[in-house]
Amino acid sequence: METALLWLAYLSLSLTYLGLGLGYLPGYRMNRAAIALSGAALLMVLGVLDLESAWGALDPNTLAFLFGVMVLNAHLGYAGFFQLVLGRLVHLARTPLGLLVWLTCATGVLSALFLNDTIAILLTPLVLEMTRRLRLPAVPYLLALAGATNLGSVATLTGNPQNILVGSFSRISYLDFAGALAPVALVGLSLQVGLLCVLYPELRSTKPLPPLPEMRFRLNRGLLFKGVWVTLALLTAFVLGYPLAQAALVAAGILLWSRRLRSERFFLRVDWELLVMFSGLFMVTEAVKLLGMLAPLQPLAASSWGLLWVTAGLSNLISNVPAVLLLHPLIPLGDTQGWLLLAAASTLAGNLTLLGSVANLIVAEAARREGERLSFLEHLRFGLPLTLLTLGMAYFWIYR
Repeated sequence: METALLWLAYLSLSLTYLGLGLGYLPGYRMNRAAIALSGAALLMVLGVLDLESAWGALDPNTLAFLFGVMVLNAHLGYAGFFQLVLGRLVHLARTPLGLLVWLTCATGVLSALFLNDTIAILLTPLVLEMTRRLRLPAVPYLLALAGATNLGSVATLTGNPQNILVGSFSRISYLDFAGALAPVALVGLSLQVGLLCVLYPELRSTKPLPPLPEMRFRLNRGLLFKGVWVTLALLTAFVLGYPLAQAALVAAGILLWSRRLRSERFFLRVDWELLVMFSGLFMVTEAVKLLGMLAPLQPLAASSWGLLWVTAGLSNLISNVPAVLLLHPLIPLGDTQGWLLLAAASTLAGNLTLLGSVANLIVAEAARREGERLSFLEHLRFGLPLTLLTLGMAYFWIYR
């Protein structure tokens, strides 16, 4: 490859990863999906990739798994499942402290079972409505929601997109993954509750909350019954070792077979931008490997401590999904501890800053639209100690 074209390829990759880290390119109205796909297209123009190699770089297991889980989330959302859970939570929580604990636990569990970004989208407006009705400060509970979506999603392969990638590349079973990292999620959620109580003394209050009127939402019992049973069947299939992507696609097919909901309504809630971003990132990562750009990272990721900090750093610089795609070729297939550390570090590092994970940004943006401001420094005051504590705890647990 000619020197000029090689430097242009390096420049293209640098701009692509800069845009992925920022979420946009200055002067252009492009999101992460558009940046990833445009970066891959430019690398084809420069001759680094051809269509065949770009197409071969796609991982069908990851894309199929993501699509299936998104259809399941859409079905449960239309059924009113997530609103029902939060409504029950409010009536169980009798005090500000109880509300913090229940919100953290419920968000963590939901994020472990379903994609954490979806949970952030669905629950943020409900949490804002709940805090306003109860006349409670919104920011601490928004932080609890954002943190718990990341912490809870550590527990399973279905918790977040980077875990799905790790499961696809490492071939670790659903049960083995959950057995290794569910304790990390549980301890992390406990640490979050304690930290928020230290930072916001008003959350320690055990004064009874005022009665809260029923939250208004549409509950479709037929859809709910079907969605819950399909979810239980899907989780059973995961536990029994049925191929993850195949199980998710079968579940999606069953849910799409519906007389109550038009297919278009399901597809409206599928995050096509995320699927396009993944596709573009697979292609971009293939170009990185072909150009030999992973060589400088190999010495850094050779040790477990190095892998921990490289993963955490890259996850905040270029986002966690690109970081996992970039680092996964450096981990041997049989290195189970290395794969678990990659999953845990890329997820837990998402709590470090407001820009560290998409779930954080979803919560902050939804709050802004409702007139609540979750600032970068406010989040950092909470996220920095939480990230350091949970990363250290995860490392010692995995390599105990």
